[in-house]
Amino acid sequence: MEQRETDFRERESGSTGKLSNPQNTIQVIQKHGFAFQKKFGQNFLIDTHVLDKIISSAKITKDDFVLEIGPGIGTMTQYLACAARQVVAVEIDKALIPILEDTLQAYDNVTVINDDVLKVDIPKLAKEYNDNKPIKVVANLPYYITTPIIMGLFESHVPIESITVMVQKEVADRMQVGPGTKDYGALSLAVQYYAEPYIVANVPPNCFMPRPKVGSAVIRLTRHKEPPVQVENEKLMFRIIRASFNQRRKTLANGLNNSPEIHLPKEVITTAIESLGKGPSVRGEALTLQEFAVLSDRINQQL
Repeated sequence: MEQRETDFRERESGSTGKLSNPQNTIQVIQKHGFAFQKKFGQNFLIDTHVLDKIISSAKITKDDFVLEIGPGIGTMTQYLACAARQVVAVEIDKALIPILEDTLQAYDNVTVINDDVLKVDIPKLAKEYNDNKPIKVVANLPYYITTPIIMGLFESHVPIESITVMVQKEVADRMQVGPGTKDYGALSLAVQYYAEPYIVANVPPNCFMPRPKVGSAVIRLTRHKEPPVQVENEKLMFRIIRASFNQRRKTLANGLNNSPEIHLPKEVITTAIESLGKGPSVRGEALTLQEFAVLSDRINQQL
């Protein structure tokens, strides 16, 4: 405990020992002969202000157990270890494990797991480290796998209080927009069904090493205690949502009729849509989450 408190004071005073200092990141990478893996989309955060913002927006306290996904060389892990009671960091790249053992050796409240987070038994971790209470997730994810990981966490009904994650800026925008906008789609509806999204900060490429080619954003997804809409068949609703946006230029009726996941005559689909007070030319992007829930229930009654 004494070590952690000392480390925290050092971070507050801008200690050069932290990996958020770019020189230290370069030193560690060179010391271990680490080569960035394009397949893992590795971009390490090197900005202290952004790191502080992530910790504060995730509302990490000394009572918290935190699951970190994609610790990299341990930059954010150091910050999390200072702020939280316990951290479990899941890293898929085995080449980073010896580096993490080095950079995190001063922290007695961090456990590193070398695995794909989609294969990790997270409920077991919540039981072991957090007495089955909801956990906080913090992540700086490769952008190509952001959506599968976030949706995997939500859809598996893992006990989660919040997910604070660095994502591509346009993905963060899609997560929080409403109907009638070009960014609105299946991801917007899925995220908003499970959580309340809030963009914490926009993060330019110069905050990373190496620099990504796109802008980034930190978004906090606070899990709803109860879904904002009631629906008879959750899986059917998401099949309908996916079918509605798979062919954005088509009408909602044609999108559902063409979907291999929806097996109903077109007349039944059209009648269900019209029962919402919508015309035959309406597109999926015009419907709210509540309207998709009602549409799903109407279609569910015909199955």
